[in-house]
Formats: sequence, structure tokens, C-alpha cells
Amino acid sequence: MMPIDLVLVRHGQSEGNLANQFSYADDKRGFTEAFKARPSSSWRLTDLGIEQSEAAGVWIRANVFHKHDLDMPLTEFDRSYVSFYVRAMETAAHLGLGGRWLMELYLRELDWGQLDVMSQAERWANFEREMKRRERDGLYWAPPGGESMAHGSLRVDRILHTLHRECSDKQVGIVCHGQIMRLFQLRIERVPFPEFIKLAATENEVDKIHNGQILHYTRRDPQTSSLGSYMEFVRSVCPWDFSKSTNEWRRIKRQNYSADDLLKIVEGYPRIWGKPEDLKGDNE
Repeated sequence: MMPIDLVLVRHGQSEGNLANQFSYADDKRGFTEAFKARPSSSWRLTDLGIEQSEAAGVWIRANVFHKHDLDMPLTEFDRSYVSFYVRAMETAAHLGLGGRWLMELYLRELDWGQLDVMSQAERWANFEREMKRRERDGLYWAPPGGESMAHGSLRVDRILHTLHRECSDKQVGIVCHGQIMRLFQLRIERVPFPEFIKLAATENEVDKIHNGQILHYTRRDPQTSSLGSYMEFVRSVCPWDFSKSTNEWRRIKRQNYSADDLLKIVEGYPRIWGKPEDLKGDNE
């Protein structure tokens, strides 16, 4: 069995998030020489990031632990994992939970390779071709020297296998990164590829994974409290601003496909070459 509850928390706002926020508005003030000299794995939380982390901890204590034993409310997960990156560790510390944390290398953020710690303007100036490839290839694009979301999904699978093997019927907490949480969505919910690409690029506030965001997966039916064999329900919560999330339980619907369904998907990609004669050129 998988855990009864799997609670994913994105780290609070980091120095890198703040620098990138300005960068997307063509303001490079955050990308000083001192900032660019440090690896992204060492980014600390901002003051706002600490507040977001604390809010996540308050929500978890009120909405996850106390549900199962009102007489003796818990203050810690049965198993707690955190990314190796500093911003994730700092977030975990500010959740205010008890217990011990296991640092897990597989939970690190996707590697941006040569495009890491670089403003958007610099990326487009120096890697225009790669940025266009990113827009075109989505899930499969890997920056030079980095990894794609498809690569990252293999890391998430390793975590899920560990949870299945070691954390059956437990409550598990994980502090990690936005793209890694997207990949948990992909693997747990079996989100169809076209929908996943739209979700990853969404501008809808309630569909985004904000700093401090929580994804709570469970095998427990929220209405009847009965336990299923699989993660059947999920809720998305932004604990520092509930208007930015749906906050309600949603039953997971995993899709499978008939041959006709597959052909409908395929027809969304126009064929360029169909017959041998289509390839005849002037040199024939």
C-alpha cells in the first residue's frame, strides 16, 4: 500500500524567486555579480518565504494531523522528507512540526544546466534557440547540461516506489519544489500529456503551485473516512492566501484510452509526409 496521506509542500519564496520575479518584468536588479556567483541550491528564503512556510505549518497541524485522533493530536508526520536544497530545508524548519527530516537527493529541483542563475533577458540573449525549444517541446526539453521534466519524473518514481515499500498506511510529508510537485501530479494522477502541458504553463492563479503551496493526497474518503487502495483524493491549498487555491477535495480521475481515443489525440498533430512521392525533390 501507499501512505494514507501524502502532503507535498513547495518551499517558501526564495531569493531566486524574488530575483526572477523582477527578471520577468525585464528588471535585472536581483542578478548581481554576488548573486550569480552562488549556486541556486544555496538560495535562502526571503522574509515573505518564512511567513509562507509558517502558514503552511499552521494549516498542516490544523487540517492533517488532528483529523485522526482528536484526543491526542499529532504534531509530526510518520516520515518526513526534504530536498537537499537550502530553501527547502529552511522551509521544513519553519513549518514548526516535530519529528526528524530525511534529506532526499531525488527531491532536488530540476537542473537548469547552463541556463541556471540567469535572468530571462540573458537566457534569451545567449540561448534563444534553447528557449524556443523549451516553448515547443515542453515536457521533453532539457537545457544544455540540465534535465527535462521527463528526466525528473524518473526521480519522482523512485520516491513513490520508496513510499510504497516503506511507508504503507503512514502519513508522509515532503518539502520540495514547484516543478517536482508538478511531476508528482503527473505520476500520481496520470494527467494526460496535453493537459499537463497546459497545467504547467497556466496563468490561472488557482491552478498554479505558489510558494508555500500544499498538495494533499489521500487514500481516505473525505466524506466516509473509508480507506481505499490508491490515492483517490487530492486538495490544493495556498495557506497564506486561500483565494489562490481551490481548497476543496477533488476525486482523482485517471484516464485510459481506446484505440479511437488515441487516434483523436494523434490527429491533433498534422502529418507532413504521408507517401513516398511526397518526398520527391528537384534532384530526382
